[in-house]
Amino acid sequence: MAKGLLFSGQGAQTVGMGRSLYESSDIAKALYDEANEVLGWDLKGICFDGPDEALTETKVCQPALYVQGFAIYSILKERGLLDDLTAACGLSLGELTALAAAGVYDFSTGLKLVAERGRLMQLACDATKGGMAAVIGGTPEDVQAFCEAFDIEIANLNCPGQIVISGENTKVLEAVANSKERGFKLVKPLNVAGAYHSRLMVSARDAFAEYIKDFDFKTPEIAVYTNVTGGRVSAPDEIKDCLVKQVVSSVRFEDCLRNAASENSLADFYECGPGKVLAGFAKRTDKSLNVTSMSEFDEIPA
Repeated sequence: MAKGLLFSGQGAQTVGMGRSLYESSDIAKALYDEANEVLGWDLKGICFDGPDEALTETKVCQPALYVQGFAIYSILKERGLLDDLTAACGLSLGELTALAAAGVYDFSTGLKLVAERGRLMQLACDATKGGMAAVIGGTPEDVQAFCEAFDIEIANLNCPGQIVISGENTKVLEAVANSKERGFKLVKPLNVAGAYHSRLMVSARDAFAEYIKDFDFKTPEIAVYTNVTGGRVSAPDEIKDCLVKQVVSSVRFEDCLRNAASENSLADFYECGPGKVLAGFAKRTDKSLNVTSMSEFDEIPA
């Protein structure tokens, strides 16, 4: 039975993530030790012991999620559970993990890209006063009109009935305050550091474009789907272009999931990362999809 991989995005992180992998798997231990060397700071210490305030910083949580996701993928591969792997996608940051799993670049190269992406996005957050909110209920068209009325943007199209909006914090809060008459079930501010996937990230996008241009990318060994369009991406230069655009564009995760499933005749996915967020999105997108979520060592099939 063909399998697909799903990789977690920012917001899924939790103190203690990766500890059981590190303590129980030689391959995971080697990856975490390599990550500390590549980064030049103690990622595994913050992942395992916190504090939460440090782990939730953009420049920390993005590498944390990348390393854990890739470690789970590596254990699955080591156990022979990915011989029938045909597709991968991720939520925002998770797209970079999916590309590593697809062989577009090696683990350390991907970690360098993720670390710089996170650092640049942290700088953009610090330089702007951005916010985000979750919109429950309503069509993408309804939410787009809502955003236009308050000069904000759609950041995530996660699944039917769940869309995230992003922009200047005062405008997001004004939108939340005036949302009742729009007919949505709920519009709730999110506890985030900035306005991800909006024009407030332009400085990060431009700097990341300069950083990424000299890296050597390969053609994916499996089907990979980009958040920018929701479609498959395969040419190395196109992959780079999408990673740059993704910093400011809407994350079309629902489209990624639908296309990965339909184009590869997939019903079974492994979710690699903390929590079961992507499994929830999948269930609301297509009830026939079966997602096995794993973040702890004992959750990985033997």
